[in-house]
Amino acid sequence: MIKDEIAVLMAAGMGTRMRPLTERMPKPLVKVKGTPMIETVISGLKKRGISEIYVVVGYLGEQFSYLENKYPGLSIIRNTEYETINNISSIKAATSVLRGRNAFICEADLFVSDASIFDGEFEKSCYYGKFVKGHSDDWVFDLDESGRITRVGKVGDDRYNMCGLSYFLIGDSKILADAIDERYTRPGYEDMFWDDVVNENLDKLDLTVNPVKDDQIVEIDSVAELSIIDPDYERNNR
Repeated sequence: MIKDEIAVLMAAGMGTRMRPLTERMPKPLVKVKGTPMIETVISGLKKRGISEIYVVVGYLGEQFSYLENKYPGLSIIRNTEYETINNISSIKAATSVLRGRNAFICEADLFVSDASIFDGEFEKSCYYGKFVKGHSDDWVFDLDESGRITRVGKVGDDRYNMCGLSYFLIGDSKILADAIDERYTRPGYEDMFWDDVVNENLDKLDLTVNPVKDDQIVEIDSVAELSIIDPDYERNNR
């Protein structure tokens, strides 16, 4: 474990694409093979040795409270803006704990099947990425010849695609936290993803891609996708 290493999990969204399961339950608490998605992420972080974990909640946020009792060192941060401001608001809610720390930033609605993706040391800050051949309309990374990320944005061909995990070293986490706070002082932040702020500051941030395989981590966006991974999802979520 690296000294002063933390994790911030983003769990404030409404998960509208996974209705009706998310009408009464936040998406990260939907079970996959018997385990809430967020707990597959937490388990991987715990295996790495991270004891300081922050979960940023919004929609049906009270349902996450049990995590504080189950996992010592886990704290809940409430995003009071999740209904009106894009996910930049979740990082804004956590800038005070994120600033100047070695930090994982994780989507909480991920199914992690291989906890080894959290292993190893990081020489540079990075986004985790899956390489996709051909065209993609999702979030992708453009890289220069040295492997440094030069664009974080949607749409690309033969690119690494974003998969919901990133890691920021101390210097870069300070730059990111300061940039998020600064962006809030200017109009237009309301519709931004936090990754848009990263893209605006790539001249200051030194980011690369940490490759992962398709079967190591899955971002589940719909009931149909969930049923492919867990055919018994209805029973698991009764």
